[in-house]
Amino acid sequence: MSVFKLPASVCGELTRMIRQYWWGVENGKKKMAWMSWDRLRLPKSMGGMGFKDMRAFNQALLAKQAWRLIDTSDSLCARFMKARYYPSGQLLDTAFSGNGSSV
Repeated sequence: MSVFKLPASVCGELTRMIRQYWWGVENGKKKMAWMSWDRLRLPKSMGGMGFKDMRAFNQALLAKQAWRLIDTSDSLCARFMKARYYPSGQLLDTAFSGNGSSV
């Protein structure tokens, strides 16, 4: 999740699998739904389980990687990405094309 932007369908499937674990069917019987999904998504400090919105979490991890490219511009990875994807500018000014590498 921290390297690739996941399609919305994959994020939805991950959420579905988490929900299925908590409310799915076990031994042919439906599990008891002790808490609503909205309550499970609350932070632990507020009585929830702290489950994340997968799309927002994926976006945050990608932003963290972008920050690393900006912050450590002398690293091998940052120099490679700059040479390949934004040779004449900065990362923040770049509009990525649809035919580029998914990395």
